[in-house]
Amino acid sequence: MTAVGNKDHRPEYRPSVQSYARITGVLFLLSFVAGGFGESYVPSKLIESADAAATAENFRVLNSLFRMGFLGYLVEASCDIALSLLLYVLLRPVHKNLALLAAFFGLIGTALFGFAELFYFAPSLVLGGAPYLKTFTPDQLNALALLSLKLYGTGSGIFLVFFGMAWVLRGYLIFQSGYLPKFLGILLTLGGLAFVTRNFALVLAPAYSSGRLLLLMLPGGLLLTLWLLVKGIDISKWEEKMAVSPW
Repeated sequence: MTAVGNKDHRPEYRPSVQSYARITGVLFLLSFVAGGFGESYVPSKLIESADAAATAENFRVLNSLFRMGFLGYLVEASCDIALSLLLYVLLRPVHKNLALLAAFFGLIGTALFGFAELFYFAPSLVLGGAPYLKTFTPDQLNALALLSLKLYGTGSGIFLVFFGMAWVLRGYLIFQSGYLPKFLGILLTLGGLAFVTRNFALVLAPAYSSGRLLLLMLPGGLLLTLWLLVKGIDISKWEEKMAVSPW
């Protein structure tokens, strides 16, 4: 890695690192769109939190929308896995071990959220009309489908601490980097802390676990996406940091 500090090798690194920054911006944008569709828009059309029969009917009538929403989640998760690597590459000059720890937190968060998504997909099986389900009454099946969706909502919330810690670390690294704006680091750290706070509130004081806390991630996430797409990173400062990094 010491070759990074050698000017003769800079042409080799310059397009690669900036390309990583642009790709990161594209994947962030794709993740926002797919995640917003699959995790917010579609569930809002399908789930009636206090009416199992209405929820079941929505799943039957809007089955294609449900499946498109699940596909949106798969796209988002795929982007998140790739982003774990790309953000590690971009932030490792600041502190390699912390950047790697953030990547681990992010991957674990994505894996656990994927497990929670099984409960989101389960109603399509419960309400699918398979012969072995005839031992249940229609009302029981509707109740099981809604229970599964509520387990999905709880499961996706109680693991937010992993996403939150990943972004607290990344926010700190961005703040310290010198090749990305400090205000982005501050906003992303605050967003990560909001995820952690909401997670603890959901476990310790559910009545105060407002989902609005998660909105604090939007400003930093959107601004980072735009910054990477439009400006990228300061390559010369990235190279300087990489050359002197002791990690």
